[in-house]
Amino acid sequence: MSVRDIRLFGDPVLRSACAPIDDIDDGVRALVRDLLETVALPGRAGVAANQIGVGLRAFSYNIDGDIGYILNPTLVEVSGDPVPMGEGCLSVPGLWHDAIRHPHAKVVGIDLDGNELVLEGDGLLAQALQHETDHLDGKLFLDRLTPEDRRTAMREVRESAWF
Repeated sequence: MSVRDIRLFGDPVLRSACAPIDDIDDGVRALVRDLLETVALPGRAGVAANQIGVGLRAFSYNIDGDIGYILNPTLVEVSGDPVPMGEGCLSVPGLWHDAIRHPHAKVVGIDLDGNELVLEGDGLLAQALQHETDHLDGKLFLDRLTPEDRRTAMREVRESAWF
């Protein structure tokens, strides 16, 4: 178990839909430990498994000091009119743009014991739930920008030192 490196925009794993977790084995338990350690660093609201190079449906979150994880999450509910919310992404470092998100979201998945787990909330938690489930579907926050903001963001990516 360890803090894992974050994969950056351009890595194909970020654009691939993640596979469901069928068996909770030692590998999945190690993945959860790594996700929890990786998201615990300051300034991190969430880390999806594919961001650390693992193509399985799992993510961790760190919202207001509440750190946790979920396996096989499915976004089952969003509510409220979608609004622009300032958003960034560890896989697209240094960029901050308004992504279009719903103010309320709910995901359902399981924990390491196979028990149903429900995460639901407003504001930053809702935003993180949508952001991380997008990752697991092979989408980035860049896909949630207005066309004009996306053009600007892509120019910033091309001009960035890490790209």
